[in-house]
Amino acid sequence: MRDASSVLTGKIYYEDAYQTSFDAHLLSVREDRAEDGRRLFDVVPDRTCFFPEEGGQCPDRGTLAGFPVTDVQIVDGRIHHILSVPEDADPGALTEDAKVSGEIDWTFRFSNMQQHSGEHLFSGVVHRKYGFENVGFHLSEREVTLDFDGEVPASDIFEIEREVNALITKNIASEIRITTPAEREGLFYRSKLDLPGEVRIVTFPGADACACCAPHVKRTGEIGLLKVTGMIRWKGGVRISIVCGDRALALFQSDHRIVTDTAAFLSTEPKQVFPLVQRMKEENRNLSAELKKAAAREMLQLAAALPADERDALLFVPPAEIAAMREAANALVKTHAGLCAIFAGDDAAGYSFVIASSSYDCRAAAAHLKERFGARGGGKPDMVQGSVPASEADLRCAFESLLESAKT
Repeated sequence: MRDASSVLTGKIYYEDAYQTSFDAHLLSVREDRAEDGRRLFDVVPDRTCFFPEEGGQCPDRGTLAGFPVTDVQIVDGRIHHILSVPEDADPGALTEDAKVSGEIDWTFRFSNMQQHSGEHLFSGVVHRKYGFENVGFHLSEREVTLDFDGEVPASDIFEIEREVNALITKNIASEIRITTPAEREGLFYRSKLDLPGEVRIVTFPGADACACCAPHVKRTGEIGLLKVTGMIRWKGGVRISIVCGDRALALFQSDHRIVTDTAAFLSTEPKQVFPLVQRMKEENRNLSAELKKAAAREMLQLAAALPADERDALLFVPPAEIAAMREAANALVKTHAGLCAIFAGDDAAGYSFVIASSSYDCRAAAAHLKERFGARGGGKPDMVQGSVPASEADLRCAFESLLESAKT
């Protein structure tokens, strides 16, 4: 029987990043439960093709002993594989020293290799042009982000992208070797940490050299394509998002379909979509402004139509801008000495309100609506505003109650 305390898991992915299946002996087996109740087995083989979560990259997928591998983590040199085992499945093969077979999801692995190798080329170009260091890297199935300790000019992004894709086209062969401290003397390579002992260095001659633990493509041509998808300021520098290879193609296909479908819908050419949408947005903005002005004028007309000899005023209108409601409320206060309230909205969505008065503390009205209906809002003695989830009938009753309390 093997002594698990003295055997480290052999990293087949270091020997051959393109090997997809392997046989191994299990050094340890432990049954566990996930938080959602799923049956899990934590197993450590003596060798593996599975790359664990390391260096900012997500772990490989696949199967081991016929069960799905849901996570791979490295602890003290031993690579733990988390297997999801159905309740009705026989885990008999999962015993210490048992021989098992494993297979990685090659499509997922190769995609990660494309992204990671593309990141090396991109970071190398940024370092050469600006001297900035890549201080953070995250690669998952959903995103690839690169954090730099300086602000890459936004105007230069397309040129950097072009240079990286030129390096991809050159089909540069990668060189990967484990180096000793003596071998690294005078050798330039990028590294986030000052690493002691043996260090694995991935080099694309003439493009980049970087300390890295992950699988990479044999030649840059396998990356296919790199596309920058976003950049934001991040902790004194920038965070840049990229996609490579199959992910870049999928993004292009999706975006192209959106543009062509939109162009067909608008009866124009794809290249005319953006200027046309800009023009439509400006027209919509102008129409919206005119509608708001018309609604404000209508509200003022409705306010003016209320009997001027009545002390109090209550007005219900369709959804409206709060500024227009305040203007109408101020107009009501000039002709009505009591409580003036405007509610804008409908029973389904609730109402915005503005309540104003020259003789009544409107804050008491807001408090009444809050206590009775859970209204939100506030203001000053002469005017309050807010929103209330109630029906018109209930609000009319509440207004009458307010008038009664004001009389007493």
